[in-house]
Amino acid sequence: MTRVGKYHLALVAVAALVLLMSLVRLVSGYNDITSSGTIAAALGFAVPIGLAGLGGLWAERAGVVNIGLEGMMVLGTWFAGWAGYQWGPVAALVAGMLAGAIGGLIHAVATVTFGVDHIISGVAINLLGPGVTRFLSEVLYKQGTPASEAGAGITTSPAISSSAPEWSLPLLSSGPDWLGSLERTHWFVISDVAGILRGLTHDVNVLVILAVLLLPLTYFVLWRTGFGLRLRSAGENPWAAESLGVNVYLFKYIGVVVSGALAGLGGVFLVFVVGKYVEGQSQGRGFIGLAAMIFGNWRPGGLAAGAALFGYADGLQLRSSGAVTSFFLFGAIMLLIYLGFKLRALLASGRPAEAVARGARDYTVIAAAGVGMVVLFWLWLTVDKLPNEFVFITPHVLTLIVLLVASQRLRMPKADGVRYRRGEQH
Repeated sequence: MTRVGKYHLALVAVAALVLLMSLVRLVSGYNDITSSGTIAAALGFAVPIGLAGLGGLWAERAGVVNIGLEGMMVLGTWFAGWAGYQWGPVAALVAGMLAGAIGGLIHAVATVTFGVDHIISGVAINLLGPGVTRFLSEVLYKQGTPASEAGAGITTSPAISSSAPEWSLPLLSSGPDWLGSLERTHWFVISDVAGILRGLTHDVNVLVILAVLLLPLTYFVLWRTGFGLRLRSAGENPWAAESLGVNVYLFKYIGVVVSGALAGLGGVFLVFVVGKYVEGQSQGRGFIGLAAMIFGNWRPGGLAAGAALFGYADGLQLRSSGAVTSFFLFGAIMLLIYLGFKLRALLASGRPAEAVARGARDYTVIAAAGVGMVVLFWLWLTVDKLPNEFVFITPHVLTLIVLLVASQRLRMPKADGVRYRRGEQH
């Protein structure tokens, strides 16, 4: 398929998704499903997840597994809060990214230079981040220090002096709020499109814009430049890259340090949202970002879709816990569409006997999808409101389900996680 064909297919998929969301909203009666408030909240939740996932993409494209994204994000939150209350948002941005980059550098030294197992090193970073930040808080924010007088405690920094500015798209936000008026009509599709556009274009934090721009920038750098080709070759076949004169160690270091800086930037965003550092505010978003990257098949576009999905789940349960039950109907319709495509492909082959001879995998998948569709539809009909405990873990349950479904088509870099030594051949 050509690149233009892929873009057209992506646009059709987006249009079909909006149509499906509108249908679910109309049938379920939950207008929050496509409201501008939900979309704005989803965008805010998706940004730190996307930045962490983007960091993971840089590292793993260079051949280094980075499950230490959570620890690097924690470092970014603490140093952003510490620098922000003293010198303002620009200092918070620089300090947070630098702290994350230092975490990435530690991971690179352990894995690239000393050959430590990537998973073990990542776990160590995840333990090191909260430990270091708690120690620094106890030293610098204890009673009697200037920071404590400014409102700091052991688990929180003083409020930063100012937050990042917000921006609205002039064409859609100037004059009367016509998008808001259309959204309030609750018309099929039209109000849904208006709500989505309003949520994406009104009072958007400048860091959100930066995060969105980093996606195409990453694609351009890694897939359209000689530098990106060399970095990706370090993750695909470092020994072949070495034979062509590529300094594999250098490119692995660059990938992991950039990875840490991006995770730290995700931490900075969390600090700007709250207005200060709060212990534990990352709440596992580094791990969910890693899941979004895997869901996206180690590509920026897929990563953006995964981050949007997890951010939407978070945003919807924040706006309306009852609306989370609409996921059952949404999932049932998605499985129905999937069943239609699978059955159409099976019937079009005209050779069901040969399909049986090759194995029963297709039939098993179809049967499982059919059972899942019936169960989800039954849950939507019978469950009026989910318990709060289940609502709160919805994004994490969704993470597991999405990874389970996406695992059938994943293709990670061939040398991802492989120990590299110059001159050795594998």
